[in-house]
Amino acid sequence: MLLRHTTKEIQERKALVVNPAKTCQPIGAMYAALGIHRCLPHSHGSQGCCSYHRSTLTRHYREPIMAATSSFTEGTSVFGGQANLIESINNIFTIYDPDIIAVHTTCLSETIGDDVPQIIAKAHADGKIPANKMVIHANTPSYVGSHVTGFANMVKNMVTYFSKSTGAKLAQLNVIPGWIEPADMREIKRLAAIMGINTVLFPDTSNVLDAPQSGRHQFYPKGGVTINQLKTTGDSEATISLGEYTSLPAATALDAKCKVPFYNLDIPIGLTATDRFVQTLHEVTGVAVPDEITDERGRMVDIITDMQQYFHGKRVALFGDPDQLISLTEFLVTLDMRPVYVITGTPGKRFEQRMKDILAESVPEAKYQQAADMFLLHQWIKQEPVDLLIGNTYGKYIARDEDIPFIRFGFPILDRIGHSYLPSVGYAGGIRLLEKLLDALLDRVDTVSSEETFELVM
Repeated sequence: MLLRHTTKEIQERKALVVNPAKTCQPIGAMYAALGIHRCLPHSHGSQGCCSYHRSTLTRHYREPIMAATSSFTEGTSVFGGQANLIESINNIFTIYDPDIIAVHTTCLSETIGDDVPQIIAKAHADGKIPANKMVIHANTPSYVGSHVTGFANMVKNMVTYFSKSTGAKLAQLNVIPGWIEPADMREIKRLAAIMGINTVLFPDTSNVLDAPQSGRHQFYPKGGVTINQLKTTGDSEATISLGEYTSLPAATALDAKCKVPFYNLDIPIGLTATDRFVQTLHEVTGVAVPDEITDERGRMVDIITDMQQYFHGKRVALFGDPDQLISLTEFLVTLDMRPVYVITGTPGKRFEQRMKDILAESVPEAKYQQAADMFLLHQWIKQEPVDLLIGNTYGKYIARDEDIPFIRFGFPILDRIGHSYLPSVGYAGGIRLLEKLLDALLDRVDTVSSEETFELVM
């Protein structure tokens, strides 16, 4: 295997990325757009780009991802994509009848400098956009940032295009969930609903990318935040944004536009991050935390107590998206595990500062880096092995090469099914993660045990 040529010796690399721990912006923008009810994402670029983005999302969520493309040709690349996009808008509304088209750019359209807002304005002027229909956009060049950046850009522009303030406050709370699974979004709504809190969650891919099988195809599933809900976000009492990278830009824009105060939290993965989320719901709304949620927390604490002896001191390597890694790393520290290597392919030095805050005292030897690649992570593991690897499907090659137990977490997961239906956030999601962690570690114990030490009861 190629990975067996990975060297322990690390040399500084400025221009070469080997096995990047990220993918491109348009994938994130497309996923965010799917969280709007009756929205059709549109890729303003070549057909090949759109096909790649759709196939990656389809393979992760095991659902047919619908999206359109401007289908650039050589001529379009020279003369610009205005004619293609206007024709696409007209065809999409005529044939597929969405309520909204969410346009995201690609490397090609960004490089030639297409002015998408101007093109949308011309489409309006030419009568290509029907009454009560909308077209929004986000600039998502693939040569900067990552899929996380593209997601954040599209969500921020939901605020730019939709949010309005009428001056009359509504008894509701905005929640910007960040890039998490549809089941995670459903779990966040469930916790708020138990407390009797009205929320507008945006984007919301629950009942879109995990819609129930009804026996007939629905081009636009019943899920997703509606346009009317998005318009009311400017009148909400407050916003809770989950994740500095994916959600904070939209929360900041909404505060600047409509004066809606926001509270930026980590994604509620694990005990302490979920505690902070529930406590913030309580403090912002004044609603008491009901026994049902307190009991869920108690069950999680109980299972941590039972499992902690097996977690203590285990060395872990992680890779993935920064917002998820921040919460997950904190959770592992809570379990007395040692996250010794943590990398993200998404650029942004705030990640390294958060890692320092979480790990400096408990795991002083930890190495962490933003805008890193999996080649570097593999080199670190070769220098000093770990007991567990956590990340998306691409980690399976390192896990196999170094014979390390591996837990699939994050995006994309291409070789397993069901992850989008089961939450990782909240207390219920935390219990699921605990089971996955312990199963991986104890399965390893069984695998390497001799006949004399192979135990029936751990």
